[in-house]
Amino acid sequence: MERDGTGTHIGESPYVVGIDIGGTFTDFVLTGPNGRLELHKCLTTPSNPAEGALQGLRELVDAAGLSVADVGRIVHGTTLVTNAIIERKGADTALLVTRGFRDVLEMGYEQRYDIYDLFLQFPDPIVPRSRTLEVGERMDRDGHVLEAPDVDATLNDVNRLVEDGVNAIAVSFLHAYRNPSNEIAIADAIQKHHPELALSVSHEVVPEIREYERANTTACNAYVQPLMRRYLDDFQHASMRSPMRGSAARCC
Repeated sequence: MERDGTGTHIGESPYVVGIDIGGTFTDFVLTGPNGRLELHKCLTTPSNPAEGALQGLRELVDAAGLSVADVGRIVHGTTLVTNAIIERKGADTALLVTRGFRDVLEMGYEQRYDIYDLFLQFPDPIVPRSRTLEVGERMDRDGHVLEAPDVDATLNDVNRLVEDGVNAIAVSFLHAYRNPSNEIAIADAIQKHHPELALSVSHEVVPEIREYERANTTACNAYVQPLMRRYLDDFQHASMRSPMRGSAARCC
């Protein structure tokens, strides 16, 4: 599962920088020996958030009389994922579910947050019903395989999805939190034939009971994976071109 925050270690140093990338501003804090504290703020660059973050980082350490190479650790967080979900700016995502559970996202809890509003409209699911596909497979509540999935038939469906422009896929099968073997079989086949796709499987993202929560969380994870992959790649590549080059960097 791709996360919204990373910590990057750059050598060994008492200086630590925190970066929080928001929708409008990116905030920085630098701490050092003897309680030293430096604050900085710059505008976020929405088209490439890494650009603004790295520029602000350089400004922060310059003002403190340091270089980026003097920083021992960078702790990084961002609201990019939250904003992408709210603004519906994620990937074209498909959801694979157990046969008979195609409406899991649309049904949700079947609860109304205003019981007296007869015309209440709920937000659209993160994955539309047209891209929610049923797979002939079944796991019982104790994790025993009642029906193994037809991998070839599922791959044919995935091929059609890819042709239609889908670039992220979520897989959430019934009772996969007890036994993920059916999910693994499908996920392995998709990854082998379509390594370019962002892929999320429920037993890795949220291996817990309750179908709606598990399917929705897995779908959201797939929905934002391409965005975060691009962002983290941009951040890493830009940092390699910045004064950080030559330092030992590790993302965790």
